[in-house]
Amino acid sequence: MNTATSQPALDVDVLIIGSGAGGLAAAVTAAYHGLKVVVVEKAAVCGGATSWSGGWAWTPGNPLAKAGGVNEDREEFRTYLRHRLGDNFDADRVEAFLEAVPHMVGFFHAKTSLKFTPGAKIKDIYGKTPGAGTGHRSVGPAPYNARNIRPELRNKMRHQLYETSFLGMGIMAGPDLTKFLSASQGSVAGLFHAAKRFVPHVFDVVVHRRNMQLVNGTALTGRLMKSADDLGVDIRVSTPARKLLTDASGSVVGAEVEGPESRYTINAARGVVLAAGGFPNDIERRKQLFPKTPTGHEHWTLAPKETIGDGITMAQEVGAHFKTDVASPAAWCPVSLVPFANGRQGTFPHIMDRAKPGSIGVRRNGKRFVNEANGYYDYVAALIEATPEGEPVESWQITDARFVRKYPLGMAKPLPVPLFPYLRSGYLKKGRTVEELARNCGIDPQGLKDTLARFNENARRGLDPDFERGETEFNRYGGDPTTTPNPTLAPIEKGPFYAVKVVPGSFGTFAGIDVDPRARVLDGEGQPIAGLYAVGNDQSSVMGGHYPAGGINLGPALTFGYVAARDMAGATAYEDDGSAVHASADR
Repeated sequence: MNTATSQPALDVDVLIIGSGAGGLAAAVTAAYHGLKVVVVEKAAVCGGATSWSGGWAWTPGNPLAKAGGVNEDREEFRTYLRHRLGDNFDADRVEAFLEAVPHMVGFFHAKTSLKFTPGAKIKDIYGKTPGAGTGHRSVGPAPYNARNIRPELRNKMRHQLYETSFLGMGIMAGPDLTKFLSASQGSVAGLFHAAKRFVPHVFDVVVHRRNMQLVNGTALTGRLMKSADDLGVDIRVSTPARKLLTDASGSVVGAEVEGPESRYTINAARGVVLAAGGFPNDIERRKQLFPKTPTGHEHWTLAPKETIGDGITMAQEVGAHFKTDVASPAAWCPVSLVPFANGRQGTFPHIMDRAKPGSIGVRRNGKRFVNEANGYYDYVAALIEATPEGEPVESWQITDARFVRKYPLGMAKPLPVPLFPYLRSGYLKKGRTVEELARNCGIDPQGLKDTLARFNENARRGLDPDFERGETEFNRYGGDPTTTPNPTLAPIEKGPFYAVKVVPGSFGTFAGIDVDPRARVLDGEGQPIAGLYAVGNDQSSVMGGHYPAGGINLGPALTFGYVAARDMAGATAYEDDGSAVHASADR
């Protein structure tokens, strides 16, 4: 049996290692069931990659959808996942996920400070696949004012990712974003909305030194932290776990952690939950598992720097199986690298600009390689596949003068924000002609010219015979409804022309610790390791390394955090947990 260290041991029921969506969901659920819970977080702030995400969770069959009049049969969800996951479809784990989802959403929405808003218009990515959903299968956190969180806890919260904000202010997908974009076109209502949001933000930054209007991922972690705090959860930052502790039978009974002042033991009577964020910043594992990443450095993740696989390493030390036979080792996302004046390099996720009309992605040969309006995972997967061995995996997002003044192009904002800072830094490339732009980017000029000629001819007719862009509801939702006949297609023909380099990135990892349907960690023989659970990106993806819908990181993270905590609490049946909630004013 392992022992530790230099201060008295702390005795709790449940120890959570990590504070993203999965870890905090487990903490809140366990505390609600009367267990004594401590959360240890390696970083100085909580939230992990969740705080930097859009905050949306794929939750098919959730009670907010039912409250809105949508009552899909679970077999539709199974059908969609069977087709999308193929050989990676794990029937037992998928069933556990689908069974728990409505109860998880209902529990948090009705019993805690985590209030959701329904994703009524969010579509599943592959609309032509049997069972695909056309809305209501996702939920996101309702916006939240950080003034509701006591200052000591607020200081432990991760800030909004600057690259996806407007001067540090988060903008929520949906009506909030639409109104901001309309402001760039001179809409009075849009300008009023932008001012109403931005003026209080400036005040908050001056007075509170942070954004207080929480949306997206910051609203999710903020609401979860408030819920945990209300239930008496002990949240400790700057406290990395160093190793798991086992008893004579091999059961996990706690962990050694290193606080700001000393190293000590936390004994966990009911169990330890690994929620340390996977391994997106582990260079050696990236080198071994990521395709066309020979040194491990040819990849840029959107996860915080602390996510180096600590949870996986500790699990392996007590016999856990690291499951790598998944369709993809990571949740890919196309990113661009942003040079800031202070020397810092930012990472911008290309989520919404790719589907807007008047933009395409090309490789160095000037040719398209993907339906740009499909999911971010598809963009990077296709880019990796299209890039010959030995060539750098990179592409360019190409637009014209009309596009850049109407829509964002990566970090570059539309009117009234000027473009010159992005041009001066080299982030944005410009050419008076297509050929000049190609030369400035290192793209084959004739290849790009030929691609644009073909694309423009088809775009005028609203067609994309090469990649079927705009033929699914998911594609069309990401476009611009004012553009006809296809909201995702418009010719690229008005100079000057612009481009941003796009490279492979990820939201986190899919390869991870093997678990059973109760989120219990499995050893190499497929047997549970007593007292040890894994959730979030430490857990091997229930989607088998596929990305069938937006929010398939956060949906399972919240759900299996909820499942693991209930298992530790001995809750064997889904009681009256709020799964029949009615539509809420918090929407």
